[in-house]
Amino acid sequence: MTAPGPIHATDAGTSASTEDLRLAVRAATLYYLDGLTQAEVAQRLGVSRPTAGRLLARARAQGLVRIEVAVPPALRDHVHAETERALEERYGLLEAVVVGRRVDDAGPVEESTSFAALGRAAAGLLVRRLRPSDILGFTWGPETVAVAQALPPGVATCATIVQLDGSVSTSTYQTGTEFVLGRCAEQLRAQPLRLPTPLYADPSTVASMRADSLISRTLEAGRRADLMIFGVGAVSTSTTLFEGSFLDTTMLHELERLGAVGEIGGRFFHSDGTSVHSDLESRTMSVPLDDVRSCPGTLLITGGQSKHRAALGVLRGGLAKMLVCDISCARYLLDHPDHDPEDEAAPK
Repeated sequence: MTAPGPIHATDAGTSASTEDLRLAVRAATLYYLDGLTQAEVAQRLGVSRPTAGRLLARARAQGLVRIEVAVPPALRDHVHAETERALEERYGLLEAVVVGRRVDDAGPVEESTSFAALGRAAAGLLVRRLRPSDILGFTWGPETVAVAQALPPGVATCATIVQLDGSVSTSTYQTGTEFVLGRCAEQLRAQPLRLPTPLYADPSTVASMRADSLISRTLEAGRRADLMIFGVGAVSTSTTLFEGSFLDTTMLHELERLGAVGEIGGRFFHSDGTSVHSDLESRTMSVPLDDVRSCPGTLLITGGQSKHRAALGVLRGGLAKMLVCDISCARYLLDHPDHDPEDEAAPK
């Protein structure tokens, strides 16, 4: 049997088009309602398997088949499939996961417990995508601590877990870096690679540290990571960088003047995701934003109103291929265009 041509209303009176229509309806009934495979449909109708596939495609194209995915009412506060799909289409994401519980309702955005629900969702996504040969990179912060806490044992493995940004500070602030490294190494049976440096130092010290064989090896592994997981920080005094004495108010004011809206691993970016060029760049010990952008498996975990604008900059700039966020952040991201005309006027 040759493949039937398109069905037109003007052809309805002809025997050929009537048979075409009957076969398309019959094929769709057998496949969608009776649960037969395409091979079984072909056998039942006495046609080839490719022809059965074309009949099914025609049934969908002609509106003879309508497919509806319905979320049970009891799960509508927990499953946000339409919102996730809209985020994926808007920002070209590989996958988006939206959590119904708002981070701001759970507690302060500086605490990992506030990200517990997002951490569980991100851990679930991570173990589905990790391969045994992968290098997994992370930046420190409450979001990645929450992911490490939620990782189940024995479900997935990777080759290496590597720290992407320095964390040594003169304050007693706990970044959670050692916990993330140890927990991920144990749960994923991975080799841990530490970056035993401060996040910021003077340029000559940074150059010296980058020349160190251990540090350069860690940075190179981070730049080549197959997957990277990170949170995002706002340009504010209520962030981990300020709380941990990595930045002071003078630095924050200068970053605001330059148009910074957020940071990943201590590297600041504009509202379109492009790097903020300042003296801080030469003082930063972390993987550059261009390497984050080129990584094939970047995962942003974020929530909380104070981080919405920074999260938008990450997605506008293509710095994340995957996203786990709360419903409040998802709505904010969908309410704003993927390009801001004001970006072109921002200082670079």
